[in-house]
Amino acid sequence: MKRVLIPLQGAQMLFVAFGALVLMPLLTGLDTSVALFTAGFGTLLFQIVTKRQVPIFLASSFAFIAPILYGVQTWGIPATMGGLMAAGVVYMLLGLTVKLRGTDFIHTLLPPVVVGPVIMIIGLGLAPVAVNMALGKSGDGSLVIVEQNTALFISLSALATTVLVAVFAKGLVRLMPILAGILVGYGVSLAFGIVDFTPVSQAAWLAVPNFVAPEFNWHAILFMIPVAIAPAVEHIGDILAISNVTGKDYLKKPGLHRTLTGDGIATIAASALGGPPNTTYSEVTGAVTLTKSFDPRIMTWTAVTAITLAFVGKLGALMQTIPVPVMGGIMCLLFGSIAAVGLNTLIRHQVDLSEARNLSIVGVTLVFGIGGMAFGIGSFSLTGISLCGIVAILMNLILPAAKKHKADA
Repeated sequence: MKRVLIPLQGAQMLFVAFGALVLMPLLTGLDTSVALFTAGFGTLLFQIVTKRQVPIFLASSFAFIAPILYGVQTWGIPATMGGLMAAGVVYMLLGLTVKLRGTDFIHTLLPPVVVGPVIMIIGLGLAPVAVNMALGKSGDGSLVIVEQNTALFISLSALATTVLVAVFAKGLVRLMPILAGILVGYGVSLAFGIVDFTPVSQAAWLAVPNFVAPEFNWHAILFMIPVAIAPAVEHIGDILAISNVTGKDYLKKPGLHRTLTGDGIATIAASALGGPPNTTYSEVTGAVTLTKSFDPRIMTWTAVTAITLAFVGKLGALMQTIPVPVMGGIMCLLFGSIAAVGLNTLIRHQVDLSEARNLSIVGVTLVFGIGGMAFGIGSFSLTGISLCGIVAILMNLILPAAKKHKADA
């Protein structure tokens, strides 16, 4: 029975990631079917490199939205893909550095006082997107997709179902709270008549994704290389988050050098096929937290499901008919779960926030992340989780530790 359940749990994880996965190519003009294929293919490559030990899913990286938009307008999609392949090489070089230097310096750079608030920002930084979607708006709140009262009823139905199943359900059903929430939310959406089946009727049953071969332009390559810094920092934060969720130190086994290298290879492969660069998905980390689905084989089935949907036109189109409020309601819980993991990191390691040093690190990191602080030079900018990670690390290294806690720092 457990073997039958694992593919269903894998499909559930794709439901969680699907909205963000396809939104990125829709915003940048890339093909959504290619994004599905490269997310699945990239995750399988990541599992090979990491020896299938980390329960994490890779898909379209939002950190590259603005650079891709600029690249497509300036050099075209093929040259932009060549630049993104170079960004993947940066990941691999970072992985090599970790392998040569070891992981001890990672723990020095990333003690609990740094890790806790960074993980919290991974969840809280996405909170406005979840709330906007729950209210029937686009992720940035600029477009009203569903009337607010209707959207609120739908999103709360999906959220309430997810919570009730996670808390009160027994047996197999308890392992499917997100899928249950989506089904109930979808049913309520059907009752309100807001589900548009036009994409399903227009889609072919079988359709090959529109793969694009890369071209190599030095201007595009030099433009994309510094952009890789931001998602690389986010990658470390997500690996720390999933480590805290499962109770395993993935920085040591399989090793941060393997996870960074796997992410880099996945990004290179995705860009070589015309897909968006891959990154570890916070949404799926939240789902793993909620369902306790720590088996990496589940992510294998998530990847296989994504690849299958990339070729089955009508199935992929059907998933696109899931209304925004349904996903928004569920994401309110998922992103909150991630933030709670960060808070638990501070509590579990007994970080003393009465100390001015610790309070300063946590406080500045949280406000920068939630407030949207950004620093930039020319076309290169740092914001969100990437900026927060760097600021927290620098503050931890610069500010002197209290004598009684120096050993822990």
